[in-house]
Amino acid sequence: MLSARLVQMIEDHAEELTRGVVNDLLTNQRTPHYHRLTHEELHHRTYTVYRNLGHWLSHKTDEMIEANYTELAKKRFVEGIPLSEVVYALVLVKFHMRDYIRSAGLMDSAVELHQEQELHRLVGNFFDRAIYYTVRGYEHEAAARHARDILRPAA
Repeated sequence: MLSARLVQMIEDHAEELTRGVVNDLLTNQRTPHYHRLTHEELHHRTYTVYRNLGHWLSHKTDEMIEANYTELAKKRFVEGIPLSEVVYALVLVKFHMRDYIRSAGLMDSAVELHQEQELHRLVGNFFDRAIYYTVRGYEHEAAARHARDILRPAA
């Protein structure tokens, strides 16, 4: 099956894909707050998504995606990274992955084209959920911080 082959290729080329995303995050004018993060942190987070793509697409439940991306949102909130940049970072990860799928050039038949389209659908669905849970987690953390600030006595 082509989609399984493409997933395997993405996982096998996780390092190369990760380098492209990290470079983008560290130089893109839309992600200036990411320029403060370490290369290692950005690498680890991105590499994990690519290296475990098959597992994410076939075994991760909504609850697992929610837990993972809610935690990411909380961390980015504490680091002071604006939500727009967090979402854009996820879009970049998805873009690099989809660009790789498109450029892999393995379509030899209509069936394989259909399988590639199905993979695009699965990847899109995964990132849509990841973005949703990231935004929700970020909003929750912002509300919790606001509530703590209100309850904190003025000094």
